[in-house]
Amino acid sequence: MALAGVRVIELAGLAPAPFCGMILADFGARVIRVDRTKVAMTVDTQARGKQSVALNLKSPKAVAVLKRLCVQSDVVLEPYRKGLLSMLGRSSEKPYAPLNLVADFAGGGLMCAFGIVLALLERSRSGQGQIIDASMVEGAAYVGSFMWKSRSLGLWNRPRGENMLDSGAPFYDTYRTSDGKYVAVGAIEPQFYEELVRGLGLDDADLPSQMSVSDWPQLRQTFTRVFATKTQAEWGRIFDGTDACVTPVLSLDEVLSHPHNQARGSFFKDSQGEISPRPAPVLSRSPAEACRSRDPFIGEHTRAVLKEYGFEQAQIEQLLSAGIIECNEAKARL
Repeated sequence: MALAGVRVIELAGLAPAPFCGMILADFGARVIRVDRTKVAMTVDTQARGKQSVALNLKSPKAVAVLKRLCVQSDVVLEPYRKGLLSMLGRSSEKPYAPLNLVADFAGGGLMCAFGIVLALLERSRSGQGQIIDASMVEGAAYVGSFMWKSRSLGLWNRPRGENMLDSGAPFYDTYRTSDGKYVAVGAIEPQFYEELVRGLGLDDADLPSQMSVSDWPQLRQTFTRVFATKTQAEWGRIFDGTDACVTPVLSLDEVLSHPHNQARGSFFKDSQGEISPRPAPVLSRSPAEACRSRDPFIGEHTRAVLKEYGFEQAQIEQLLSAGIIECNEAKARL
């Protein structure tokens, strides 16, 4: 895989750093997560493909162990240090966050992984390492570059919820169908909009101009009324194979059985039966191979990793008896 041979030390944290570590692991890096001792369970839902070493970092001896691991590794993920929200939401409503995708995962974890890959590439030329400062706030702003730059183009110069891409335009929104489900519409370009109008059984001559912003409320009422006359499946049959940019809004369970996702192999099942999205992007020669085994127990790999990093068996036993490390191989065998 693309990152085979790269060794990563990830200090356990929440959301951005674990996601970054999972990306690196999916593409072949060896990721060792450093957990705290005396923790009943981990909340890391992005732990696949990682190993766990448990250290009591309140102890100077444990810090020395960590430093020894770090100097023999290529990357250290440290999550403990250092938007767009005002632009997200419908008109006349308060701003709302789109889950925590923008800051934690896109602006944080993904940008951090990208920075690491850039630093590794540059290291192959210079032979020197560097610090990647992945600020979630700055990363979220960078991800939102299109929003910042589009203000001068008239795409995002109106109040929240009244612009073309933030639910203001009736041809870029979601609509409820007769069975209580929803479809998503994204017919911006004129040729796509024509397909939308045709599929809805409407006559363009009877409708206001697509780009007449003052008429958008009226157009939305018309679309809302028409979409409510058929089920999601019925609209799917009407718009499948067209360029109207009308798609079903599927639940997580429905996504798995969708023909497109099945044909692409977009999701996979691990050894515990849990479903996860396939790592992206797909590389032609060195694609990711997401680990299908269960997530590691805290401290499951402490002994094996320390041996690999040059610790003698007697040293490991001393650290264990002093409470500086924690080993849970026995728990893993249960």
